[in-house]
Amino acid sequence: MEETNILIVEDELAIAEMVEIILRKENFRHIDICETYQKASNYISNMHYDLYILDIMLPDGVGLDLAKQIRFKSDAPIFFLTAKESDADKIRGFMNGADDYITKPFNPLELAARVKAHMKRYTSSFKASDEKVYKFGHFLLDKRSAELTVNGEKSIVTGKLFHLLLLFCENAGQILSKEQIFLSIWGEDSYIDDNTIMVHIRRLREKIEQNPSNPKQLITIRGIGYKLLNEEK
Repeated sequence: MEETNILIVEDELAIAEMVEIILRKENFRHIDICETYQKASNYISNMHYDLYILDIMLPDGVGLDLAKQIRFKSDAPIFFLTAKESDADKIRGFMNGADDYITKPFNPLELAARVKAHMKRYTSSFKASDEKVYKFGHFLLDKRSAELTVNGEKSIVTGKLFHLLLLFCENAGQILSKEQIFLSIWGEDSYIDDNTIMVHIRRLREKIEQNPSNPKQLITIRGIGYKLLNEEK
């Protein structure tokens, strides 16, 4: 944890400093704080971080856009720490790449526990992988490069979305329950609900399905879970 780099983006200095104190008590040492969107954007472009904690409402921009910027270059955990607490706000957060969403006011012990759980999961994902390419009809996934090709067009899949797609590819033809997905992707120490899984499934369908609203390959098995078909239907 001492080598972990963390970026806190928060315009209320008192909150930013409190979060920094919480993290330093957990032996996180390398922490930067940004109070504006523009400053944070510059840090994200030029620095490497292992964890991002973002407010949504900033004086000169929106944290959701920062999350998009992060996801272009990194699969590091992204936390939203914000006063925006509606279900719609939370869904938007997850759809823009968040791994966790915490509303203000928050419990410092809960924040610390969530951060440690996500960092444990993130660091344990750095394992040697083979060069296997998974092929399914009109799309294929290169496991080593995290490169997804759909109808000949290539894109990079990062973060939880990559791990979710890889999980389905490695278990093609099998039904995966929400519990299996939760344990495989987020881990038993994480704090998420069914909406989080549903949002990620929707984002994945937007990547691989011809019509995400009428999926033919990543299908729902009502009352049980989801299945990636071996062949397009």
